[in-house]
Amino acid sequence: QLQLVESGGGLVQAGGSLRLSCAASGRTFSSYAMGWFRQAPGKEREFVGTINWSGSITYYADSVKGRFTISRDNAKNTVTLQMNRLKPEDTAVYYCAAKYSRTNYAYTEGYDYWGQGTQVTVCS
Repeated sequence: QLQLVESGGGLVQAGGSLRLSCAASGRTFSSYAMGWFRQAPGKEREFVGTINWSGSITYYADSVKGRFTISRDNAKNTVTLQMNRLKPEDTAVYYCAAKYSRTNYAYTEGYDYWGQGTQVTVCS
């Protein structure tokens, strides 16, 4: 079992930055690939980015590539989503997710555990 809690959401102007964190409980955090997803009102949840268990592999959706960066600290059981140059279309509830894996594969789906989400609103 892994419990995930996101934090760091809020309201920001277009062009600004936000840093989301996801804290995981459990002793085996380093055995999980971590992903970030988002869901805007009236839209389906979409993949944002992922990082493998060691932090050596990251992969991003085209819509955020070059603006968002995922990192992790296995000693602190945390994963971070740094969001720069935010756009109004980035407005959504952001979720972190975990998938048990110690491979170097970048997973865009099939996650086992989910956080409750944190709201990010970007105003123009």
